[in-house]
Amino acid sequence: MLTTPGNIRKLQRKLYRKAKQEPACRFHALYDKVYRADILSHAYALVRANKGSAGIDGVTFAAIEEREGVSALIAELEEALRSKTYKPDPVKRVMIPKADGSQRPLGIPTIRDRVAQMAVKLVVEPIFEADFCDTSYGFRPKKSAHDAVDDVAYAMNIGYTEVIDADISKYFDTIPHTNLMAVVAERICDGAILHLIQMWLKSSVMEVGKDGKKRNVGGGKGNRRGTPQGGVISPLLANLYLHILDRIWERRNLQQRLNARIVRYADDTVLLCRRNKSDEAMAVLRQILERLGLTLNEAKTKVVNGYKGGFDFLGFSIRMGKSRRTGNYYPHVQPSKKSLQVIKDRVTKLTNRVRTVRPLAWVVNEVNATVRGWVGYFHYRNCSKTMTRLKSHVEERLRTHLRKRHKVRERKAGYVLFPIGTLYKSVPCTRCRRQRAGQMRMPRGE
Repeated sequence: MLTTPGNIRKLQRKLYRKAKQEPACRFHALYDKVYRADILSHAYALVRANKGSAGIDGVTFAAIEEREGVSALIAELEEALRSKTYKPDPVKRVMIPKADGSQRPLGIPTIRDRVAQMAVKLVVEPIFEADFCDTSYGFRPKKSAHDAVDDVAYAMNIGYTEVIDADISKYFDTIPHTNLMAVVAERICDGAILHLIQMWLKSSVMEVGKDGKKRNVGGGKGNRRGTPQGGVISPLLANLYLHILDRIWERRNLQQRLNARIVRYADDTVLLCRRNKSDEAMAVLRQILERLGLTLNEAKTKVVNGYKGGFDFLGFSIRMGKSRRTGNYYPHVQPSKKSLQVIKDRVTKLTNRVRTVRPLAWVVNEVNATVRGWVGYFHYRNCSKTMTRLKSHVEERLRTHLRKRHKVRERKAGYVLFPIGTLYKSVPCTRCRRQRAGQMRMPRGE
């Protein structure tokens, strides 16, 4: 995690305090902050740390640093922004496969555009952060998915056990530009900043075909909806637009009136209601979303009784469980079956037979890094059984990989040749499940 330089942090604090103290204040002198050299340098460092791929121009971080250099890129971008000659490049479309077999479009701006977007984000985010509600957790400083899960668990624990698991249909692709810019303009009246955001929203979208040719597949000046997933500024804008939902819920005191608490992480939204109160809350939610130009995905939106079933939220499965020790009900939170299957499939792929030609150290390190990242997020609350299942799968897959590598046909022989002790380093007894799930080693003799 990169530390924000003191002078930038000082500016952000001033903007936040001003916005917090004066809810009706509109900021008009921000553009000159965006092209400050220190802000652009920190913006590049943040974009570099995200390790994203190249945009439509094919220019990578390595190419920038080997050819023109970072200083030259920042100087060129600073001059373009200062003289207001900056024009964004088209966004590169990449299709990401989803678990259900469909594909999700991802829009990747060029590195130059991502740096410009990050610079704007550094300046305007503190202003909007002062307005966001406490029940919003997505893409916010010092907020996390675990905080959102804790909020859901707390609400269920105090009686909000009837849950509306809401899914907004194609949210990022359907945000109306006019409405979104109106929300931005409530706080920012700097025309140059608004123009930058408008240009990014109107950027054309291109994809590279199998023949290597670039084709325009959307976007442009005629585009009226959507902000491409993959852009640096997109999560903030998407969160800002759904802030209207949070604001209505808070200002109209709907939690008390409807007995329904809202918890939102970007477009992942749940409404937690007291018993037999979900119908009215659902009707109000539909009405608000309709006014925003959004719709619910009817196939994925559902109402769940926490005592009779569970629901998935941010990769976790949540339900009301009954304690064997006390007999009391409590919010049971564990990694979802889908999340577990994803990491198991990934480990299976990394230890596939075709990878026996690679050095064993490479295979083990890749598995360790993959599992360690997953465990770092999902080792939370009631995860012990899931971690045990993952641990067993990792052990079995490594043992199978070693049998293929050494041409050992019989499974029983694999247990003799590669026992548990050879698969792990010595680890402390505390939290051994977590350690063992992500700390394999090469057997001796390799």
